[in-house]
Amino acid sequence: MGVGAIIIENQRVLMVERGGEPLKGWWSLPGGVVETGELLETALHREVREETGLEVEILNMVEVFERIMPDSAGKPEYHYILMDYLCRPVGGTLGAADDASKVAWVTESGLAALKITEGTPAVIAKAFEWLRENS
Repeated sequence: MGVGAIIIENQRVLMVERGGEPLKGWWSLPGGVVETGELLETALHREVREETGLEVEILNMVEVFERIMPDSAGKPEYHYILMDYLCRPVGGTLGAADDASKVAWVTESGLAALKITEGTPAVIAKAFEWLRENS
Protein backbone atom coordinates (compact mmCIF):
# COMPACT_ATOMS: atom_id res chain seq x y z
CA MET A 1 0.00 0.00 0.00
CA GLY A 2 1.28 3.47 -0.81
CA VAL A 3 0.49 7.14 -0.42
CA GLY A 4 1.15 10.05 -2.74
CA ALA A 5 1.11 13.81 -2.19
CA ILE A 6 -0.25 16.18 -4.81
CA ILE A 7 1.45 19.29 -3.45
CA ILE A 8 0.15 22.40 -5.20
CA GLU A 9 1.37 25.96 -4.71
CA ASN A 10 1.08 28.97 -7.04
CA GLN A 11 -0.69 26.91 -9.73
CA ARG A 12 2.20 24.41 -9.87
CA VAL A 13 2.48 20.84 -8.64
CA LEU A 14 5.62 19.39 -7.04
CA MET A 15 7.03 16.43 -8.96
CA VAL A 16 9.95 14.15 -8.07
CA GLU A 17 12.19 12.22 -10.42
CA ARG A 18 12.71 8.71 -9.10
CA GLY A 19 16.34 7.88 -8.38
CA GLY A 20 15.81 4.14 -7.87
CA GLU A 21 13.67 1.27 -9.05
CA PRO A 22 10.87 0.85 -9.66
CA LEU A 23 10.51 3.62 -12.26
CA LYS A 24 14.03 5.07 -12.03
CA GLY A 25 14.16 8.23 -14.17
CA TRP A 26 10.39 8.65 -14.25
CA TRP A 27 8.63 11.64 -12.68
CA SER A 28 5.91 11.07 -10.13
CA LEU A 29 4.26 12.47 -7.05
CA PRO A 30 6.21 12.41 -3.79
CA GLY A 31 5.20 9.41 -1.74
CA GLY A 32 5.87 5.80 -1.06
CA VAL A 33 5.10 2.67 0.89
CA VAL A 34 3.08 2.69 4.11
CA GLU A 35 4.99 0.83 6.80
CA THR A 36 3.23 -1.89 8.80
CA GLY A 37 1.20 -0.28 11.58
CA GLU A 38 1.68 3.24 10.20
CA LEU A 39 -1.34 5.50 9.70
CA LEU A 40 -1.85 6.68 6.11
CA GLU A 41 -1.48 10.37 6.93
CA THR A 42 1.61 9.69 9.05
CA ALA A 43 3.15 7.80 6.13
CA LEU A 44 2.34 10.66 3.77
CA HIS A 45 4.01 13.25 6.01
CA ARG A 46 7.08 10.99 6.45
CA GLU A 47 7.46 10.21 2.75
CA VAL A 48 7.09 13.86 1.68
CA ARG A 49 9.64 14.97 4.29
CA GLU A 50 12.08 12.18 3.29
CA GLU A 51 11.86 12.84 -0.47
CA THR A 52 11.46 16.62 -0.62
CA GLY A 53 12.33 18.14 2.77
CA LEU A 54 8.89 19.76 2.95
CA GLU A 55 6.23 19.68 5.64
CA VAL A 56 2.68 19.65 4.26
CA GLU A 57 -0.89 20.16 5.32
CA ILE A 58 -3.34 17.59 3.93
CA LEU A 59 -6.36 19.26 2.34
CA ASN A 60 -8.32 16.41 0.75
CA MET A 61 -8.20 12.76 -0.34
CA VAL A 62 -8.22 12.88 -4.15
CA GLU A 63 -8.01 9.31 -5.44
CA VAL A 64 -7.59 5.66 -4.54
CA PHE A 65 -6.37 3.42 -7.35
CA GLU A 66 -4.40 0.32 -8.20
CA ARG A 67 -1.21 0.18 -10.22
CA ILE A 68 0.00 -3.21 -11.45
CA MET A 69 3.44 -3.09 -13.07
CA PRO A 70 4.62 -6.04 -15.16
CA ASP A 71 8.17 -7.36 -15.36
CA SER A 72 10.00 -7.82 -18.67
CA ALA A 73 8.11 -11.09 -19.29
CA GLY A 74 4.75 -9.39 -18.76
CA LYS A 75 4.03 -10.99 -15.38
CA PRO A 76 2.95 -8.74 -12.47
CA GLU A 77 6.06 -7.63 -10.56
CA TYR A 78 4.57 -4.82 -8.44
CA HIS A 79 0.96 -4.36 -7.32
CA TYR A 80 0.28 -1.13 -5.47
CA ILE A 81 -2.87 0.30 -3.98
CA LEU A 82 -2.27 4.04 -3.84
CA MET A 83 -4.03 6.83 -1.97
CA ASP A 84 -3.30 10.30 -3.30
CA TYR A 85 -3.88 13.36 -1.13
CA LEU A 86 -4.03 17.03 -2.11
CA CYS A 87 -1.57 18.98 0.07
CA ARG A 88 -0.06 22.40 0.47
CA PRO A 89 3.43 23.12 1.75
CA VAL A 90 3.61 24.64 5.24
CA GLY A 91 7.32 24.42 6.06
CA GLY A 92 10.66 22.79 5.45
CA THR A 93 13.30 23.39 2.79
CA LEU A 94 12.77 21.93 -0.68
CA GLY A 95 15.44 19.55 -1.97
CA ALA A 96 15.66 16.10 -3.53
CA ALA A 97 16.51 13.42 -0.99
CA ASP A 98 16.02 9.72 -0.21
CA ASP A 99 15.06 7.99 -3.48
CA ALA A 100 14.25 11.21 -5.39
CA SER A 101 17.03 12.40 -7.71
CA LYS A 102 15.34 15.71 -8.62
CA VAL A 103 12.37 17.82 -7.55
CA ALA A 104 10.57 20.41 -9.69
CA TRP A 105 7.53 22.65 -9.53
CA VAL A 106 5.57 22.03 -12.76
CA THR A 107 2.53 23.74 -14.24
CA GLU A 108 -0.40 21.53 -15.15
CA SER A 109 0.32 22.04 -18.86
CA GLY A 110 4.04 21.34 -18.28
CA LEU A 111 3.33 17.77 -17.17
CA ALA A 112 3.14 16.67 -20.82
CA ALA A 113 6.91 17.26 -21.17
CA LEU A 114 7.77 14.80 -18.37
CA LYS A 115 8.26 11.04 -18.52
CA ILE A 116 5.39 10.34 -16.16
CA THR A 117 3.39 7.30 -15.09
CA GLU A 118 0.01 6.59 -16.64
CA GLY A 119 -2.85 7.95 -14.58
CA THR A 120 -0.76 10.55 -12.76
CA PRO A 121 -1.77 13.55 -14.94
CA ALA A 122 -5.46 12.68 -14.46
CA VAL A 123 -5.23 12.57 -10.67
CA ILE A 124 -3.29 15.87 -10.69
CA ALA A 125 -6.00 17.41 -12.89
CA LYS A 126 -8.60 16.19 -10.39
CA ALA A 127 -6.71 17.94 -7.57
CA PHE A 128 -6.49 21.21 -9.54
CA GLU A 129 -10.22 20.99 -10.23
CA TRP A 130 -10.99 20.43 -6.53
CA LEU A 131 -8.94 23.53 -5.69
CA ARG A 132 -10.79 25.62 -8.30
CA GLU A 133 -14.15 24.50 -6.91
CA ASN A 134 -13.19 24.95 -3.24
CA SER A 135 -11.13 28.14 -3.22
